[in-house]
Amino acid sequence: MDFYLQRLQNAISSATAGMNAEKLALRPGADKWCVAEILEHLYLTYTGTIKGFEKCLQAGKPLARVPTLQDRMRTMVVVKLGHMPEGRKAPQNAMPRGLPPERVLAEVVEKIAAMDAIITEAESKFGSELRLLDHPILGPLQAKEWRKFHWVHGRHHLKQIQRLRSKPLKSQAASFEL
Repeated sequence: MDFYLQRLQNAISSATAGMNAEKLALRPGADKWCVAEILEHLYLTYTGTIKGFEKCLQAGKPLARVPTLQDRMRTMVVVKLGHMPEGRKAPQNAMPRGLPPERVLAEVVEKIAAMDAIITEAESKFGSELRLLDHPILGPLQAKEWRKFHWVHGRHHLKQIQRLRSKPLKSQAASFEL
């Protein structure tokens, strides 16, 4: 398994160890995601990446367009510098939909392994230097850039989970009792 994705698996496992349904519902504010929704968002990004690479393999060719200057700049900030800017709204297909938190928690680490396998398959078939698939915000990425993106993105959200775990917050259900 890729170094970054192995680190991501380990970090998610560590950040969610011992979390029960109440802890998964911890929410910093009414308009902010709870831990379960953060995990679901990550899960959906892995699922989306898998589906994108499946299409790439089915087409028998990379599906990436030519990167624009803006694509290159965004990729440099996130992938090369490892910085995930705050406040960007997630693409619609990666917005939490209410999947059962227990399912997401049980499957998220497995999704990372499946994602690594399909990225590796496409990389082996098309080469490591070609941009293989477009990211909805960063634009066309190489296999190694996809892996690093998921590490940077996951780390960004795991910091949010750590903050939620470290503060005594009310669960969503408890906040409605006020």
